[in-house]
Amino acid sequence: MTRSEASGAFGTRRRVRVLWLVAAVAYAVDLGSKLAVVAYLEGRDPVPVLGSWLELRVQRNPGAAFGMGSATTLVFTLIALVVAAVVIRVSRRLTSTPWAIALGLLLGGAVGNLTDRLFRSPGGMRGAVVDFVSVRDFSVMNLADWAITCGGVLIVVLSLAGHEPGGARAPRERTG
Repeated sequence: MTRSEASGAFGTRRRVRVLWLVAAVAYAVDLGSKLAVVAYLEGRDPVPVLGSWLELRVQRNPGAAFGMGSATTLVFTLIALVVAAVVIRVSRRLTSTPWAIALGLLLGGAVGNLTDRLFRSPGGMRGAVVDFVSVRDFSVMNLADWAITCGGVLIVVLSLAGHEPGGARAPRERTG
């Protein structure tokens, strides 16, 4: 193994550690917030954070974003499993720190909601996700949803900028 290959392998391992650290933090914050919300806020009136614009309002969501697809909970469970598998597969060639952060957010959020699907009532991969961050006239979400959204936006930005998970920039097309 040449010195540059060894350096590249070390860079990949370091970026993979960043991915796992971001995923672990996103997952831990999501899980901890859901445990606290269920213990202290479920069954109570909404708690205003920024007036009525932002509230803590607990609701169980068997569907996807905005409560859509509540009859297809199993599909969302399978999607979360596929997302986790794809992120883990892509991580083997990861040399970009921004991609590590984006994929870590995506993985941590997916596993956070997957945990609810597996272990919350009614269980059996059909559990309802605990949502509690209510933005007026928009949606009620949880911190896993925010991690997934932020990771997804970062992936779009990196892709549009031509950055690849392997750290290289995609070649620009020449015109003319």
